[in-house]
Amino acid sequence: MHWVLREQPDIEAVRKLAAELKVPRIISSILISRDVKTYEEARLFFRGGYEELYDPFLMKDMDRAVERILKAVENREKILIYGDYDVDGATSVSMLYLFFSALGNEVFFHIPDRLEDGYGLSVRGVERALELGVSLLITVDCGITALEEVELARENDIDIIVSDHHEPGPVLPNAVAILDPKRPDSAYPFKELAGVGVAFKLIQAVSGSLGLEETFCRQYLDLVSLGSVADIVPLLDENRILVRLGMEIMNATERPGLKSLIAITGLQGKKIGTGQVVFILAPRINAVGRMGNAERAVRLLITGEEQLARNMAGILETENRERRNIDDGTYQEAIRMLQEEGDVGSAVVLAREGWHSGVIGIVASRVAEFVYRPTIMIAIEDGIGKGSARSIANFDVYRAMKECEHLLIDFGGHKYAAGLSIEAEKIPLFRERFQQVAAAYLSEEDYVQKQLYDAEISLDEISDKLFRLINQLAPFGPGNTRPVFMTRDVQVAGTPRIVGGNHLKFKARQAGRVFDAIGFNLGHLQYRLEPGEPNLDMVYVIEENYWNGQSKIQLRVKDLR
Repeated sequence: MHWVLREQPDIEAVRKLAAELKVPRIISSILISRDVKTYEEARLFFRGGYEELYDPFLMKDMDRAVERILKAVENREKILIYGDYDVDGATSVSMLYLFFSALGNEVFFHIPDRLEDGYGLSVRGVERALELGVSLLITVDCGITALEEVELARENDIDIIVSDHHEPGPVLPNAVAILDPKRPDSAYPFKELAGVGVAFKLIQAVSGSLGLEETFCRQYLDLVSLGSVADIVPLLDENRILVRLGMEIMNATERPGLKSLIAITGLQGKKIGTGQVVFILAPRINAVGRMGNAERAVRLLITGEEQLARNMAGILETENRERRNIDDGTYQEAIRMLQEEGDVGSAVVLAREGWHSGVIGIVASRVAEFVYRPTIMIAIEDGIGKGSARSIANFDVYRAMKECEHLLIDFGGHKYAAGLSIEAEKIPLFRERFQQVAAAYLSEEDYVQKQLYDAEISLDEISDKLFRLINQLAPFGPGNTRPVFMTRDVQVAGTPRIVGGNHLKFKARQAGRVFDAIGFNLGHLQYRLEPGEPNLDMVYVIEENYWNGQSKIQLRVKDLR
């Protein structure tokens, strides 16, 4: 791994902003590197509130969507909410279900089965709408490419409003309204909303048109935050406001489902941040969609019954344990296959019968991280392969798939993650072509993983004040990652040890300061630690460790040498 100092801002600009904000220059430098350069931009970054959210009617077709919904509310029409099976989809469905139920409509929801239906609006979903006798179907987190399915609904007198955040194709579905900030003809000022963010803008617009209080909308921000963070959207601009406000609500939630999920994962009484959502809460919600039907996650999030919530949380916990076991087994098989092949080449394409298509995306991420190559995992069943692709920096896996589309049944996704379906007999040709594309786009330097860091400091610069200021940069996520620091010539105090699965734990000492340090999954680097000698360089983030009701500063090591 190559350590790279981020491009440093102009020294005079750093000094000026530090003086205006009355913060240390290191914080000023970090802010400028995140494109926060003025006092007003800093105010919005730290204190941007609900009133700074964009007018939802700036989104193309929002007026048409609201007009149709107001008609449905007035006539008490039956409404079906149709969403994706991941956390973004489940939270979107839950939020709109609760919202329209509160308005007095009879509301149903449907989430496709990952294994039987695949992604997006399906014919079976339209048939479900017909069975229920609904006259309005609203998609969330999907639908932007569902041309045939929307046409089928129209032929059967079902109006469809598409609410999505994925890249549209060259032709849009013939729906009543299409809400997607990525539409090329949309003037909406922020393009990176999650699916649940787009659905929330619809709630904002309908609520405003009905003259409802602002608090009627704000009650759903915990779900917006949960879905947005889980979908790994950039935590900038409007997303930052939605997530920050939503995390405040989540930390004091009275929603029975969320309370039960927080309790069963051991987070009760602890501060929940984006890290807890990504690594603890989201995987459990995702697990039921990966292992079976994600409607169970929706039932957890919409229920008002404490006992049902506890039961559903228990199901999510059990499913997640099973999912992890399958993950681990599949990962070990994948690594063995790579070892047998020998030369990894420019990209990894692995396929096998018997793999669970619900978990191969997670395993593809792990393999891509291990070999640092674009990776595609394909589960084969009945002659058809369903695949998940994960990328590395500087490689657009969606664009690469487009150059192989003549070999695929279907594909979709974005720069760093995508999905595909393929006839099993064509997988060898696809592997060869995909590796050719990767070799053409990637240089030798691209295969060297880089660790960016924001500043070089000594351990005696780490104070409670600096820690508080760093925490005020939250919520952390893509576009606003937790600041990374580099320190040279650190002394290892005491004896390093391996804890948990493969986590490296030690004490770092320099200039009279000693901090606990932990490197998750860095046990293989224990040989680099020599107690007593001030010869260790490390890159790390500064965070808080809670233990036995107490908290203290901890250094989470990302690499060391």
